[in-house]
Amino acid sequence: MDALVSELFGSGSGHFSGSQGTASNHKPGNGNGVISKKASLKKKAKARFSRNFKPSNNTPNLPPEAEEGNIEYKLKLINPTQNRFEHLATQMKWRLQEGRGEAVYQIGVEDNGMLVGLSEEDMRASLKTLHRLAEKVGADIAVLREQEVDYDSDVPRKIAEVLLRKVPDDQQFLDLRVAVLGNVDSGKSTLLGVLTQGELDNGRGRARLNLFRHLHEIQTGRTSSISFEILGFNSKGEIVNYSESRTAEEICESASKMITFIDLAGHHKYLKTTIFGLTSYCPDFAMLVVSANTGIAGTTREHLGLAMALKVPIFIVISKVDLCTRATVERTVRQLERVLKQPGCNKVPMVVSSTDDAVTAAQQFAQSPNITPIFTLSSVTGESLDLLKVFFNIIPPLSNSKEQEE
Repeated sequence: MDALVSELFGSGSGHFSGSQGTASNHKPGNGNGVISKKASLKKKAKARFSRNFKPSNNTPNLPPEAEEGNIEYKLKLINPTQNRFEHLATQMKWRLQEGRGEAVYQIGVEDNGMLVGLSEEDMRASLKTLHRLAEKVGADIAVLREQEVDYDSDVPRKIAEVLLRKVPDDQQFLDLRVAVLGNVDSGKSTLLGVLTQGELDNGRGRARLNLFRHLHEIQTGRTSSISFEILGFNSKGEIVNYSESRTAEEICESASKMITFIDLAGHHKYLKTTIFGLTSYCPDFAMLVVSANTGIAGTTREHLGLAMALKVPIFIVISKVDLCTRATVERTVRQLERVLKQPGCNKVPMVVSSTDDAVTAAQQFAQSPNITPIFTLSSVTGESLDLLKVFFNIIPPLSNSKEQEE
């Protein structure tokens, strides 16, 4: 169980997180009195917890909190005083500012990264306080996952991961741009059609028809121009797309986070168009679509090289898994892993097979450019499509505008 917890929560959150004591130096209205008071409260809490249970020798840990970033560790938040509540609200604003509108709170975790966990009652009280804090700063809150921690204690203990989202005052919504790359006939436009229209494909490319802009594209089934598609997420993490809204304006009004897909051409003779799309629209991330039955073929390597040369973080989607056997899919995954681990790439492939994997992949991918999540899905059966949606919902924007300009 310890190995499972460390695998799920060992997402390197320290890069994105900040120690409460040190981070308070950046925040207005925090004097030394607050820090010393907080330290004494922590000592009492630790003493109280050490009386209640005895941790096992191989206790899983997260990396310790760092100063910057949008991930905050909290042991518990139970009935804070008015001054403490104001301090926590200021801290939450700082975290949201660091994540450009998104923050993740780990409840039941100490500042040094130790997974202590809370009882059911304490967890409810802590989440209630977090809801009050979110209301005060005008943020929306959603629990991503809860996980039991394996301690030598009679009472089961849990840690919770909570996503907070607040659209900055100068923006209507959080915006992420994703360039879609891959060889011709790998299923790029079909996948985007399924995501944005909310309907599965019929196996003959019906889902992609709404994305094509020219008659010859419809006739050949090949994208030759750059087209844009949008996918929205509301404050609760639910999808907003054309299945419920008729126009792009309606999607923008009801969404707090928007993913703008830049659908690029896969055919070799449209490579200049693809390069133009990658360089001129400044995508935050690139999604490389690989067909499970053909593997790495055609322009796949060129597109991967282009994204790496332009320093665009990349993740991989293996499509059309409904057309081939499990062994063929695994062979394609192994082939991709070999290419990603080669000198020059130096990527760390991470196959996503569950919701927990998707959450961990989104956080690690944002923190380390070397992590490359790999999804295996089908646009016809809808297999594992939900994992990709969870990934898009949680993935944070690039940390600052300077990185986007580069």
